[in-house]
Amino acid sequence: PTVTSPCKILKCNSEFWAATSGSHHLGTEEAPEFCTALRAYAHCTRRTARTCRGDLAYHSAVHGIDDLMMQHNCSKDGPTSQPRLRTLPPGDSQERSDSPEICHYEKSFHKHSAAPNYTHCGLFGDPHLRTFTDTFQTCKVQGAWPLIDNNYLNVQVTNTPVLPGSMATATSKLTIIFKSFQECVDQKVYQAEMDELPAAFADGSKNGGDKHGANSLKITEKVSGQHIEIQAKYIGTTIVVRQVGRYLTFAVRMPEEVVNAVEDRDSQGLYLCLRGCPLNQQIDFQTIRSAQATEGRARRKGPSLPAPPEAFTYETATAKCREKLPVEDLYFQSCVFDLLTTGDVNFMLAAYYAFEDVKMLHSNKDKLHLYERTRDLAPGNAAPSGPPVALGVALLCLSQCWLCLL
Repeated sequence: PTVTSPCKILKCNSEFWAATSGSHHLGTEEAPEFCTALRAYAHCTRRTARTCRGDLAYHSAVHGIDDLMMQHNCSKDGPTSQPRLRTLPPGDSQERSDSPEICHYEKSFHKHSAAPNYTHCGLFGDPHLRTFTDTFQTCKVQGAWPLIDNNYLNVQVTNTPVLPGSMATATSKLTIIFKSFQECVDQKVYQAEMDELPAAFADGSKNGGDKHGANSLKITEKVSGQHIEIQAKYIGTTIVVRQVGRYLTFAVRMPEEVVNAVEDRDSQGLYLCLRGCPLNQQIDFQTIRSAQATEGRARRKGPSLPAPPEAFTYETATAKCREKLPVEDLYFQSCVFDLLTTGDVNFMLAAYYAFEDVKMLHSNKDKLHLYERTRDLAPGNAAPSGPPVALGVALLCLSQCWLCLL
């Protein structure tokens, strides 16, 4: 059963947004009022700190408050005010006119240069990760993990076991934080969970807030409860989130310049879309797949072996995946792997939609299909087809030494 989180950071965020919604261009004379709202925001975060430990939105808010206080020379000591009710200008602010040029990535950042190079990252299934560098991995990564963490946005996923005691995990929660950016957008938080795919940000809005370039960040519902798309034009980014069965899939198209916009490069090791999963979290699903196929052939020859507990055999899983994925690439192989490990046909649809998103978001149509295993296997994990290289070198050295002795 779903339990309501005691962390109240989203309430703090929305109260601060309401208190400052009328101040789009804060000058020196407006700083005292803004500082008052910031102190109230900080006080709110302190009240909920104990219940928000480990919450990505909470930690992002705390860092954001510190940055804003320094930018506006705000003292941490001083009056705080209760947030005032947000008043919208005539006509809903979510129906604003065209955004300023700076809030359109291609127009503002590349006026006199070549078009930006776009990259893609996706996460789906049990879970399978395609990184910005087109590396394809199958990972364990149970619990909360950061997919993206750069100067413009954070994306964190939470993966939970598909069945009690099962090694198979899938994405049950997704949090996306769009950081405040110049005159374009306010900080916005999007959260999705199992059986809950909202078509709005956590504060109920569908765009970037009350700034002049608010429409450079918009949420569009494609299929109610199943498919949403977020356009962040100010950073040239498109995000697709789907619920397939009970679990979530994620896909993003992002310019390389934005992908690599990280101040602390030493922390990029936890940026899964850029660096991939840690080696100890990776699964060599192709070796497992080969073992499952071999086991299936042995079962046909030896009727005394017990029937598998899964709903699919290797042959039936292959046939099922071929219905939606006729090309036997890594998406197809992921589909087979997921059906064997979960027995849930929705994982076939997750692989299918993940590939559909690649077709829409990937800028290089020659790289849509991936065929080769791209993870670096730890020693002992590989299933070599011939003598290992090290053994071959050792045998060669021994033979040379034997000739010398003769």
